[in-house]
Amino acid sequence: MLPRWHIFLGALFTLAIWLPFPSINPLFPILVFLSSFLIDFDHYLASVNKTGKLSLKNSFEYHRKVGIQERREHKLGIRKKSDFHLFHTIEFHILIGLIGIFIAPFFFIFLGMIFHSMLDLFDLSRRGMLYRREYFFFNWLKQRL
Repeated sequence: MLPRWHIFLGALFTLAIWLPFPSINPLFPILVFLSSFLIDFDHYLASVNKTGKLSLKNSFEYHRKVGIQERREHKLGIRKKSDFHLFHTIEFHILIGLIGIFIAPFFFIFLGMIFHSMLDLFDLSRRGMLYRREYFFFNWLKQRL
């Protein structure tokens, strides 16, 4: 899913949380909103790792080309994983969720991350590409050893 959709839908989700609870600390809805799209920072890190270039513009171009290649492979029945995205793994979500039990701001970061991941799952499922993502850090690590 493109970042603009994560930002737009993240804003709607944040409003849906904030409107029923207007007296909540304003930091918490801000954290929900920011985490609903900044979780994609790992996409930027993946592009920097692959290209060696720090430019955000280059990162968007890299992912545009990767998207074209993914669609081409999908049409041919090639089922490859895409780049690894640490912040999208189950283990990372669990870590943030556990910290959120003890430190309130992390709970709201966790909410934004879960919302983001649900959008990704919906989008990948809609496109028939759930296989593209590695959902478990330890599976990815095991493949590297």
